[in-house]
Amino acid sequence: MTKRMNPAYAIKGVYAITPDCANTTDLLHRVRLALAGKIRILQYRNKSANSVQRLEQAHALRKLTREFAIPFIVNDDVQLAAQVDADGVHLGVADDSVDTARAALGIHKIIGVSCYNRLPLAQNAVHAGADYVAFGAFFPSTIKPNAEVADIELLRQARAELTVPLVAIGGITLGNAASLVHAGADALAVISTIFDAEDIMATAKKMATLFNSNRLPTGRLASQGYS
Repeated sequence: MTKRMNPAYAIKGVYAITPDCANTTDLLHRVRLALAGKIRILQYRNKSANSVQRLEQAHALRKLTREFAIPFIVNDDVQLAAQVDADGVHLGVADDSVDTARAALGIHKIIGVSCYNRLPLAQNAVHAGADYVAFGAFFPSTIKPNAEVADIELLRQARAELTVPLVAIGGITLGNAASLVHAGADALAVISTIFDAEDIMATAKKMATLFNSNRLPTGRLASQGYS
């Protein structure tokens, strides 16, 4: 029987999200460097690829994340997550419901939900069975320049009211990341800061040290594994 991954341990630390990349070989190379830099979660996101390439890339990344023993999450696509046996799926407001995703993937998979700058949306997601919620954008983002803006106080409020892991996203850099960890973020979701860096591995390692030197708000250390 498949053992359920504990989101409390799985969703924390540096949460890397893949950039749109047509060259699968290049994508895998960049992800391997990030994995060597101690990212803790990988989400596959590619808004420009066709379904064939998405399946190819997701399969390859699933294999790579197993090699490094970290959770692999698929963005938006419940069917793709099921096809490659991902550890979970991340849903936006326009995607499938938590109930639909749970029915398709089963109780052993992780389901995360984007909640933007809306605490009630997060409360509803948790009530529906979401394993973690994401807030942002906290800072201007080149990936989503028109994203809803979230105030850092939202993290503090969510930390006080919610028991699931909290993910912060949006324009996060080495210069502003610590403020989000101190405010209650269990994980920091990043794309360009890591994958556009001149030294991907070194950048990932620097961001990971934020969780080594700061005890997470829930009292767990980032060096712990997941089960």
